Formats: sequence, C-alpha cells, structure tokens
Amino acid sequence: MKIQHRIATQHDLAAIVAIYNSTVASREVTADTNEVSVASRQAWFDAHSPDIRPLWVLEPEEGGDIAGWLSFSDFYGRPAYAGTAELSIYLHVDARGHGLGNYCLALAQDQAPRLGVHTLLGFIFGHNKPSLGLFAKAGFEQWAQLPKVAVLDGIERDLLILGKRVDVSLS
Repeated sequence: MKIQHRIATQHDLAAIVAIYNSTVASREVTADTNEVSVASRQAWFDAHSPDIRPLWVLEPEEGGDIAGWLSFSDFYGRPAYAGTAELSIYLHVDARGHGLGNYCLALAQDQAPRLGVHTLLGFIFGHNKPSLGLFAKAGFEQWAQLPKVAVLDGIERDLLILGKRVDVSLS
C-alpha cells in the first residue's frame, strides 16, 4: 500500500474519530471505554498546529478513504517540556499490518527537528504487544512503567511510557 500524508483538515475530523472509535472495544489501545463524539474531539483537534503539534492523516496515493492518522501532542503542558511530544498513531482496521505504523514513526522522527521536538514519547498499555513491538523496532525504549493505573472491564492494566531522543539543536 503506497501512502501519502497531509495535515488534517476540519473535514477529516469525522474520519479521525471513527478510526479512533474502532479501537475502543479492543481495550488494548485507548483508555476510553465508550466511543467519543466528533464534537467532544473538537478542542483536541483545534489544539494541533502544523508548525508545532501537527495532526497528519494518511491516505492511499491512488486516493480513497483515510487509512489512519498520526498526531503530536503536548507533554505535560508546561514551557520547559515544549521540546517533548507525545505521539498517537491510529490506523483503520483494514490498514493495520501493512507497514503504516512504521511509516508514521519514521515520519515523526524525520519531522521532529523541524517542529523543535527533541524527545518523542509513546504511552502504550503493557498488554498492547503490537504497539510495543512497533515502537521498539523504531528504537524507542521503555522509560517508565505505571503499574495498574487503568482499569478496563475490571482488569487492572499497566501503562508504559516509551521514549526516544531525536537529534535537534537546543540552541
């Protein structure tokens, strides 16, 4: 599958939310236990900026529906953390297993210096083996484990924080 990416537009928000909602039932990817509405994600969407915290959508080069999305989000929201970003990758069910996760992580690492980001983070459930493997393959290391901080359907789940430094000048 040949993919291209572009900055998300307001028109894309419904598809972005649909892809996100497709992961809720698995209890593997998100801590949301119910699907979210497009309206409830508007402020999150508006918080993204192409110059510092982009939200990209992935599309097949030959056209068609959005195959997934990648976002950079603020970490902790204080000025000293401006060079650190949390990555989120969500793929349409039909697009999983075709290398799009690798594409997203390569894109994130390539674009981080331009965005002034020196540290990339992934917040991943400890039982989400596919995502943990994807990030590990891209050179991310486990930096923290928050044991049993989430409860999904009565099961306590660990949250792992994976991180990677990206070459960027701090001057």
